[in-house]
Amino acid sequence: EVQLQASGGGLVQTGGSLRLSCAGSGFTYPDYVIGWFRQAPGKEREGVSVISSSDGSTHYADSVKGRFTISSHNAKNTAYLQMDSLKPEDTAVYYCEANFPEYYSATYYLGNPAHMDYWGKGTQVTVSS
Repeated sequence: EVQLQASGGGLVQTGGSLRLSCAGSGFTYPDYVIGWFRQAPGKEREGVSVISSSDGSTHYADSVKGRFTISSHNAKNTAYLQMDSLKPEDTAVYYCEANFPEYYSATYYLGNPAHMDYWGKGTQVTVSS
């Protein structure tokens, strides 16, 4: 059974930082895409950042480029999201999601959250103004 457990959310002021962690288990393929997606109230789920385990490439939504950094530990099926210079519009529930095998490019999955097959419970991130 695939499990993804996200943690690290919280309440922070504008300009602050948070670090999200995701612990994955039950992965049945060595190559996978893992990343972070978020959903704000009244909005659709959107891709934030993904990383490919096969080539280590990282991809970001334009709205977070230069502020967020994704990293992973392939052997442990874990992923992290360092979020700096947070803005109120970053407020959302953040989900750790994974997909394997990598049928498509990591960039494709970033833009098409519906094609991510596995996700866990989200973690709330609230940025106050």
